[in-house]
Amino acid sequence: MTAKRFLFALACAIVMATPLSACTAEPAAEPGLPGVGKTLNVLVSANSIYPTQQKQWFDDVSAKFKTQTGASVTFETFASPNDELTKIQTSVLSSQGPDVYSLGTTFTPTAYATGAFVELTADDWAKVGGRDRFLPATLGISGPDKQHEVGIPFTSRPFVMAYNTEMLKAAGIAKPADTWDGLLAQAKTLTTGGNFGLAVAYGDSFDPWKFIWAMSVQAGNPLVNGGKAQLDQESTLKAYQTYLGWLATDKVVDPAAAGWKNAQAIAAFGAGKAAFLPMVSATSKVTLDKSSVAGKYSYAIMPTIPPGATSLPAGGVAATSILSGDNLVVAKYSKNKDLALSLVKMLTSAEAQETYYKTFGELPTNAEYAKTLQSDPALAAIVDSSGKASGTPFSGAWSQIQLALVNVVVQSVPNLAAGKVDQAQLKSLVAQAQTAAQSALDKAK
Repeated sequence: MTAKRFLFALACAIVMATPLSACTAEPAAEPGLPGVGKTLNVLVSANSIYPTQQKQWFDDVSAKFKTQTGASVTFETFASPNDELTKIQTSVLSSQGPDVYSLGTTFTPTAYATGAFVELTADDWAKVGGRDRFLPATLGISGPDKQHEVGIPFTSRPFVMAYNTEMLKAAGIAKPADTWDGLLAQAKTLTTGGNFGLAVAYGDSFDPWKFIWAMSVQAGNPLVNGGKAQLDQESTLKAYQTYLGWLATDKVVDPAAAGWKNAQAIAAFGAGKAAFLPMVSATSKVTLDKSSVAGKYSYAIMPTIPPGATSLPAGGVAATSILSGDNLVVAKYSKNKDLALSLVKMLTSAEAQETYYKTFGELPTNAEYAKTLQSDPALAAIVDSSGKASGTPFSGAWSQIQLALVNVVVQSVPNLAAGKVDQAQLKSLVAQAQTAAQSALDKAK
């Protein structure tokens, strides 16, 4: 199947979205610079936690790049995985759109499968500072192998769990549990006096599938085995029952969380209203260090023993996190490839990565700057999680599978908001997700 036919098939499943754009007022460029009169368009994820800071970052990047090269930079944003996939599809089909895309690592396989993005040569890597500029682990999902890479690591985002140290101490709990069942037991103990054991963003379009994936692979089900989808396994149904049950049946999550985005879950934890905040990254640190729990929280790796088990079962993978972050990819249709690589080089420099980390809390991929953070005790668990993270399947179908996993939760939210999980409906939704996943795998062949 050709790249365009593959994308056309995928497009049938998605509602088209109109991206937002931002233009930057910039100083005049010096004459003679290579980019004078040219404009680069860059697509990035909208930062719902730090929107004001992101707009300022856009302005700063644009101004600096114009000073260096003479070229202007404009930014577009996407707000959800659906938007992300739609923009990839429409741009590839029309052979026009952003020059540079900042894509979540789990969407990099989809970008690679289209054949529409620059497959990096040794010369290309040299133009962005060389492969050895980057932490080796962050290169793990740049392509199917070292010889076929499209993704240049931009940010590293291993997931962990924040916990309120004072709440645990008061309850006589020494440390967070390493099993999901144990964490639930602790959460029940800590749900008292108007506070809840867990803060969970059920309404977020990025978070839910990661819980289901983690619990499934820990139980020995990678969700994709070769060309076969395995979303309909008992372990994956158990993962959904566990995740949804925290609110509906266990009552350890604020009922309002049925509609929460990630920022709202972080805010609840930051207000001291929850003992545990699972599935967050270092980005939460910027907010929490300015909240009422500053100095009263810490990070730990999430449980690695699946629901219903007391030890890792045969075939299980003790995954603490997906291999997560953002990759920068350059479109083949871009008329400004060298300028695009120059921008990537600037964004992945130690200086730029330090600014990005201090602004948004995103861990660097630049090896030089990353070394300076290794001694920070507050980041110890995050660094640990990064080393124990597992990659999602490198398949062009994965983005569709990811959306199918989230859709099960989206369709369950009405019942969840009413404080219940309809088991018959849940089984039906998981079966539908299995069908969608298998269809995506078949089309990607």
